[in-house]
Amino acid sequence: MDYVVRAVRAEEWRRAREIRLVALRDPVASIAFLETYEHALTKPDVFWQERTAGAAAGEHSRQFIAETADGRWAGTVTVLVERRGGEPGFGEAAEADQAHLVGVFVRPGHRGRGVVDALFREAIDWSWSLAGPPLRRVRLYVHERNGRAAASYRRIGFVPTGRTLPMEGDPSALELEFEIRR
Repeated sequence: MDYVVRAVRAEEWRRAREIRLVALRDPVASIAFLETYEHALTKPDVFWQERTAGAAAGEHSRQFIAETADGRWAGTVTVLVERRGGEPGFGEAAEADQAHLVGVFVRPGHRGRGVVDALFREAIDWSWSLAGPPLRRVRLYVHERNGRAAASYRRIGFVPTGRTLPMEGDPSALELEFEIRR
């Protein structure tokens, strides 16, 4: 099956909400996302509208989706732009201008078909194309027990940095930082 990878559009907030809710019901959601399905359900429409509009504008973030020929969304990834000296995001404040990939999800029926590769290629290319000081790296975090995701990231070219963070809500578990450098 062929996929088109593109940026989300502001008016697609309902679809962005739907794929997020599906992701939060995935069997590995508890170690892949820092949000629960129940919590996401409580958010009002205006939250999803603003979040999707911001991700469509592409100033500080950009959400990409992989779309099938018949218009179904097979997967998604969001890029957060982290500038040196800016507000700390996930982890600590950025030491260099960088991008951070979050919200990675591919629907089960589309896994193993190159969707995550296509999403990451688009996200990384977009990150390198940004105006202003060039981004030096793209990073992401993966739970130490999420071997399937870690293997995908390694295959794409990400390498562990050795940095870790305690898992939010479970300080006995670790989030491992991976990166790809420009």
